[in-house]
Amino acid sequence: MTIEVENVSFKAEGRDILKNISWEVSSDDTWLLSGDAGSGKTALLFIMLGLLKPAEGRVRLLGDYKYDRVNAGVVFQEDRLFEDMSAAENVAIVRDVTSPSVAAEELEKLMPSDQVNIPVRNLSPVNRRITAIVRATSVPSDILMMDEPFRGMDDVLRKKVFSYVKEVAGHKGIIIAQRTADGLPPLRTLKL
Repeated sequence: MTIEVENVSFKAEGRDILKNISWEVSSDDTWLLSGDAGSGKTALLFIMLGLLKPAEGRVRLLGDYKYDRVNAGVVFQEDRLFEDMSAAENVAIVRDVTSPSVAAEELEKLMPSDQVNIPVRNLSPVNRRITAIVRATSVPSDILMMDEPFRGMDDVLRKKVFSYVKEVAGHKGIIIAQRTADGLPPLRTLKL
């Protein structure tokens, strides 16, 4: 599977956000999508997901692809969690075959075990991000798209979470959108 972004431009509030962006992401690719605040990282991810329409250009799915749009596990900038559910329940809800106990085992690889079964509204911002990341990796998908996934994490935890994502993603493509490469290993990079 390959996602081809072809000459994509996008405007918001009369301002050019993206101008003639062309990019190709394939299975097994891990990309850093970097740029300053307001450079269009989130807009480009949303265009690739079909949540925004480009002013010009297009996104095509190449290869033997069974869907009419990108099938992605997504970490949005905001966590988008069910506040009254536990972290384990938030992860389990995205896949019928995953029980909260199996989800708890996955979460415990990255966060303290006493945190996985309390309502997410009571979690720290970092443990909320971890919950969103584990949930995105649990979605049956072809690619992971993560917008500012490591926000608030120290270097040690960021490396641990990045390693976890790479391991569980297997042969999925991965896009990490964040301002800089700080704390990440060398990655293929598209700078906006």
